[in-house]
Amino acid sequence: MTTQGEENRVLSPLKDSKKRQKLFKVQDFIFEKFLFLFALLFILVLAGLFWVLFKESLLTFKEIGVLKFIFGTEWDPDEDIYGALPHIYGTLITTAVAILIAAPIGFGIAIFLSELCPNRLKTPIGTLVELLAAIPSIIYGMWGLYVLVPLMSQYVEPTLHRLFAHVPILNELFSGQMFGTDYFTAGVVLALMIIPFIAAVTKDALNVVPPILKESAYGLGATKAEVIVKVMFPYAKLAILGSVILALGRALGETMAVTFVVGNFPNLTVHLFDPGTTITSTIANEFGEADTELEYSALIALAFLLLVVDFLILWVAKKVFLNRARKYNL
Repeated sequence: MTTQGEENRVLSPLKDSKKRQKLFKVQDFIFEKFLFLFALLFILVLAGLFWVLFKESLLTFKEIGVLKFIFGTEWDPDEDIYGALPHIYGTLITTAVAILIAAPIGFGIAIFLSELCPNRLKTPIGTLVELLAAIPSIIYGMWGLYVLVPLMSQYVEPTLHRLFAHVPILNELFSGQMFGTDYFTAGVVLALMIIPFIAAVTKDALNVVPPILKESAYGLGATKAEVIVKVMFPYAKLAILGSVILALGRALGETMAVTFVVGNFPNLTVHLFDPGTTITSTIANEFGEADTELEYSALIALAFLLLVVDFLILWVAKKVFLNRARKYNL
């Protein structure tokens, strides 16, 4: 027969275990709700941004009209005429040019650092590439204005114009005034700013590809190029697409670098070598000098449209491209 003391010694660990389980459940509950509050706070901040910008834009939407403001092509604060279409167009054009330039270069850098770079150079080169992302945008803008603009106007743009002079469609795209302060230069500066994002994320994605997949492909006689294109990129496709989407968001909202080199002239043209403007550059140039309540509201309305456009583009990119990649195993 067991004594009372022996029973207590047997039951004590069980009681302690139950107490710990209850304590863990309470801690897990608190931790879960705490993280939920963080997520809820983010949603509230985003909703607050939409609401404040929309509220401040109501005067413009009432006085001018939503569709007339969005599709209006003239912007003249002296006459209180405000049309947002040239600014939206410029934002989309410069972003598209930036992505088209930055994506292949960023992928190339990532492939080199992941597969081709000597081991002793991987860390210093990788660190330098990542440090480029930390350079303030105004530095890119000043460098673009004093270094890139003269090079573009004197050498690059005339060369591209002659090169594509007899190619349909491209001959229209690569033409214009060629002063160096234009859509194309702004796109190049944006590309230089977002290349580090694409390169860094893509490099990390390629580095986590299981070695056995690459070794199996090499064992079947695949070349290094085939392994990279047919094995590594498909395996890391979602992270690579995510890097492009991250860069896209950065390019859409960039302000100072674009302001220095885009020309800041409301313009609807297919010529990439003509000056233009973007939503952010217009706000940066005119917000401090807004004289009337309607001009102030129109600039806030531009900011609201930028937020909507940015949100829609990123949402569509995430839903369409990532879902298609998962569906077809791209």
